[in-house]
Amino acid sequence: MNPPSERIIVSVGGSLIVPEGIDSDFVSRFRTLILHAVEGGSAFFIIAGGGKTARQYQDAARAVRGDLPRDDLDWLGIHATRLNAHLLRTVFREQAHPRIIKDPSEPVHVEEPILLGAGWRPGQSTDFCAVTAAKVHGAKKLVNLSNIDYVYTADPRTNPDAKPIERTSWSAFRALIPSEWDPGLSAPFDPVAAKEAESLGLEVAIMNGANLGEFEKYLAGEPFTGTVIS
Repeated sequence: MNPPSERIIVSVGGSLIVPEGIDSDFVSRFRTLILHAVEGGSAFFIIAGGGKTARQYQDAARAVRGDLPRDDLDWLGIHATRLNAHLLRTVFREQAHPRIIKDPSEPVHVEEPILLGAGWRPGQSTDFCAVTAAKVHGAKKLVNLSNIDYVYTADPRTNPDAKPIERTSWSAFRALIPSEWDPGLSAPFDPVAAKEAESLGLEVAIMNGANLGEFEKYLAGEPFTGTVIS
């Protein structure tokens, strides 16, 4: 087996893996899609989010102790992402590198077509981990599978005039979001990660991971429902 020349970075929102309980149907469909793409010659670095598992642990800690240092809450979230990543590594057992990549800035030269990663350190989102992985592995494309169909001109939950954006530049996208990242921030992509992605000339595609057919279209180079930032 020859090492892949370029990996596609895929950030999988934890709300897809663990919306309430573990969504084994999503995990199964995601596995089928990725394995089909691997058979076609693609290689991936998949980074898992924390989802409901992270929030449950954080809420439990707050219920017992009240206010907690941000680092403590971040570490609970980070370990939730690592648990979800281990779930994915297990279902990709034959095709994946056996070790979960906890530090995306670490150069990893492996022959397996699938790498699994997770949260890194307090104060940084999995979006930032994904962009860091793209930088280290020389990737040109990053797919963010989230729970939204598009990036919008405003928050569609509060603004009925918000319009979906199919394609935009990094400068235009960054004008839509805050300049700083906060763990509670509701934004399509971490502002710090967006700034780094812009400096790398990275293409980021944001789409609803519940509709995996759109991800399949993107991988095939076909029109899809989602937003491309480049």
